[in-house]
Amino acid sequence: MVFSSLVFLCIFFPVVFCLHTAIPSTNLRNVLLIVASLFFYAFGEPVYVLLMVASAFFNYLCALLMERANRKAVLAVAVAANIGVLGVFKYMGFFAATISSALHLSLDVPQIALPIGISFFTFQAMSYVIDVYRGQVAAQRSFGKVLLYISFFPQLIAGPIVKYRDIALEIDSRSVTLKETALGLRRFICGLSKKILVANTMAVAADHAFQQGAGSLDALGAWIGAIAYTMQIYYDFSGYSDMAIGLGQMFGFHFRENFQHPYGSPTIKEFWRRWHISLSSWFKDYVYIPLGGNRKGAVRAGFHKVLVFFLTGLWHGANWTFVAWGLFHGAFSFLEEAVPAIKKLPRAILHVYTMLVVTVGFVIFRADTIGEAIAFIGKMFTGFAFSAASLSFDFQQLTPFFLVMLAAAIIGCAPLRPLTLKLGAAAKQEGELPPKENFVQAALYVAAFVLLLWCIIRLSGGSYNPFIYFRF
Repeated sequence: MVFSSLVFLCIFFPVVFCLHTAIPSTNLRNVLLIVASLFFYAFGEPVYVLLMVASAFFNYLCALLMERANRKAVLAVAVAANIGVLGVFKYMGFFAATISSALHLSLDVPQIALPIGISFFTFQAMSYVIDVYRGQVAAQRSFGKVLLYISFFPQLIAGPIVKYRDIALEIDSRSVTLKETALGLRRFICGLSKKILVANTMAVAADHAFQQGAGSLDALGAWIGAIAYTMQIYYDFSGYSDMAIGLGQMFGFHFRENFQHPYGSPTIKEFWRRWHISLSSWFKDYVYIPLGGNRKGAVRAGFHKVLVFFLTGLWHGANWTFVAWGLFHGAFSFLEEAVPAIKKLPRAILHVYTMLVVTVGFVIFRADTIGEAIAFIGKMFTGFAFSAASLSFDFQQLTPFFLVMLAAAIIGCAPLRPLTLKLGAAAKQEGELPPKENFVQAALYVAAFVLLLWCIIRLSGGSYNPFIYFRF
């Protein structure tokens, strides 16, 4: 994995980018990106690249068939087939094991390897067909353009989930400027640094705590593990999103933001407006609103929300812990609506409440079973029997580098850029001279270059963990 990451950084991406820049024709650029994307996916999934191509071709045909056949019937077939493929590869073993356990049967549980990123490219394919059905986009005549949309390598295996209508014009025509390239590269390095320097450092403590098991932990160790994983998953996933957005920008594509400082949210409802935005908006656009949203009364609206939270949890993986995590967040979202007084609490208290819910929720998300999650959460709040062994474990996790990265992670969660812009505007009004923009930009690029070198050194040392969302 370390070798493949270095190959991507030092060979694959530079070669593809240079060729893309040298080719003047958009059509030829698209061909290059398709070939590069298929090679990129086949490097890790040599067989399942055929599944992805077949998925793209099937949905391409379904979109065209809507002009000649019953649109509703074609849509039903397309959605059923996409969900069926996802069900076979991602959930068949899970459901078989659940039924076998519930009914005390001895069913053979199929062991099917999960294609990397299948949830992401399947949801993108479905959104394309549904948008064609709704008339929001025209059916694309070129299979190559549909394939590029579904297989584009920067966001192929871990998002963000991109809607075809958001990049359709850029597939047909786009330009790449030096400024856009520089900004995209800096955004990519920022995301890479989030992953390699912060998320991977947090992962060491989190993995140790969850592997240790609740029985050997005290409250301090449990909180170290919970907080470390809360930071790991945010910097891991938002880091990948930054990398995808940055790479897309370098090739002339502009993806929407996937995270908006979710750990600064005052409520769980607000958290979900800022966390994994592309998935939340997907379920809102293609599940919640089509079911009726809140237009059919409070009871129906409540059911629709429960269903969305259930599906959001299940989307993340074939395990009841993910479902429990989704419903856990749904319960607090309902609580905030049922008790309006919660939102009137001081913002500092609301922020503590939200982060407490989010942190406990991620323990459920990270645990292998619901029983393990309950035991781990129990230790967080009742594990005050400190022993020499448990304290030794705790302090082994609190290395100087971990503490520095944790401090950086906490600071990085804050919406610093909006605050900086606000202070800059206030300084202008008071007649103070703002800092020289050119100097600031130059300093940021120098810092990005230093971070890139640091990341390469860390990667060369073998300190790498796969992205968490690769398995979704």
